[in-house]
Parts: sequence; structure tokens; C-alpha cells
Amino acid sequence: MYDSYKREIYYLRISVTDKCNLRCTYCMPAEGVPPLEHADLLSFEEITAVVEEAVKLGFRKIRLTGGEPLVRKGIVDLVRMIKAVEGVEYLGMTTNGILLDRFAADLKAAGLDGINISLDTLDPELYREITRVGSIEEALRGVDAAAAAGFAKRKINMVIPDEPDDIGLEKMRVFCEEKGFQLQRIRQYSLMRTKGEEPVYERPPRCGNCNRLRLTCDGYLKPCLHSNTEIKVDFSDVAASIEKAVAGKPMRGHECTGRGMVSIGG
Repeated sequence: MYDSYKREIYYLRISVTDKCNLRCTYCMPAEGVPPLEHADLLSFEEITAVVEEAVKLGFRKIRLTGGEPLVRKGIVDLVRMIKAVEGVEYLGMTTNGILLDRFAADLKAAGLDGINISLDTLDPELYREITRVGSIEEALRGVDAAAAAGFAKRKINMVIPDEPDDIGLEKMRVFCEEKGFQLQRIRQYSLMRTKGEEPVYERPPRCGNCNRLRLTCDGYLKPCLHSNTEIKVDFSDVAASIEKAVAGKPMRGHECTGRGMVSIGG
């Protein structure tokens, strides 16, 4: 389907949880954020119902995010449920990789098509500094597990800070080539800062090329990442909720002050 600016909207990003096992400096405070109660999260059946209606409206690409999606109990079952929806052409996941060595093979068997692993550096000390609590050894085991599972599409998401000195970009390029991953550079940005147009990175995309909606883990559709506009999903008429969200997409994002990144999933 198309929005009012004639952009085709076919990509639905689904945050399955606001919980995360890391505390990355650009995503959440060191003490974390108060998590939602489980009862406030969308059930797998509700998530699948949104996917089913989205596909009928022309959506064909789905991505599971968080927080960290692998901390959501039963995540492999959700992958299986979404992949069974006729019309889903691509189902991906973005993860920090910490738990991926436990889940990669099962996710692939359940139908997950591709995996993006967030990895901002190969330096153990800098990794710990960025994530505050993370072990790069666990993340690297996740990288190897994703390769061994045989995902056809594998990416490393590397956030590039405003002052990118000594982040090891060239080392990361070589690492990705050796491991069979595509490197995707993401410009570090703040939701509370007016959306800029930066053409030298792969992500975030330029507003004129935006093709996505976001479903939050507590049941709201966000037409734009850099906006406070949210549409509560009406499960008596999911299609109407999606249509309203697409119709409400702005040409250009500004600021989002109502939610942090951890509850949207990027």
C-alpha cells in the first residue's frame, strides 16, 4: 500500500519486548528502564493477527526487534507462526547476538530468513564500555552460530558515533568478509533530535525512501520513528488501524519524546 506521499509501505518492524540483556549507551540508561508487565505485551496470537492483516494490505517484509527479541520466551514459536502467514516473503530479526548460539539453528528451522547482529566494535574493552554489561565473546559466538545455521542474509549492524575515531571500521569490514556477513553502518542518532538526512551511511534510511511501520510490544503502530504519533491497534478492526497509521506517515520525521529506542526497536 502507499502513503499520502506515494511511498510504498511494505515493511513492518515488530518490537516483541522492551527488555534487553545489554545496556548500550546510545539506547538506554545504565540502570535500565522499568519494563512492561507481561500482561501488557502483545500475545503471539495478537502479533500474528497484525501480520495477517498487514500482508492483506500489501506488506511483505517483517522484522522482529526488541529490546532484545531473544529474551522473549517462546520466540522460536512466534517465528514459526509468522512465517506460516501466506504472503510473508521475508522474515528477519535484529539481535545483539548474546543468546544467538542457543537459538540460531532453531530459528532457521522455524523459518527465519535472515539475521542482523548489532556489533559496534571488535575491541573487547570498547565493547564492554558501549554495552556496559556485555561480553564480546558471547556476541562472537552468536556471529559464528548464525553463520553455521546457514542464514542466506546475514548482516552486522555497526553504529557509527558522531566522532568515529578508533572504532575499528576497517577491521570490522575485514571481519565481515571473513565471516560472510554484510556490514551495515548505522549513523548514531537521537530520537529527541530532529531527523537529519545523512546519505553516507546505509541506515537510517532517508525519509523520502521510508517504507515501514513499527508495531510496539504494547500494541501501538508508529507511522514514523521520529514522531510521537501512535495508533493503538484496534483488534476488532486491525486493517483499519494499519490504514490509519499509513495515512498518518509524515513526509519527514522530527522528534520522538514519548518513547525511548529500547521500546521501539529502531
